[in-house]
Amino acid sequence: MSKLKELRLEKDLTQKQVATELCISESTVCKYEKGERKPNIEILKKYASIFSVTIDELVY
Repeated sequence: MSKLKELRLEKDLTQKQVATELCISESTVCKYEKGERKPNIEILKKYASIFSVTIDELVY
């Protein structure tokens, strides 16, 4: 399981809720979680803020 998906499930959030917070589409969140796309640095910063983790924790 990807770290992004793991963190999302720990917070009991849907992909749609995360997408809304990030101002991106739900399908993009899905692609990030499947590893089909890589989030840019701005999206990583937003993910880190939502999940209260560092960017390093997201990518390693």
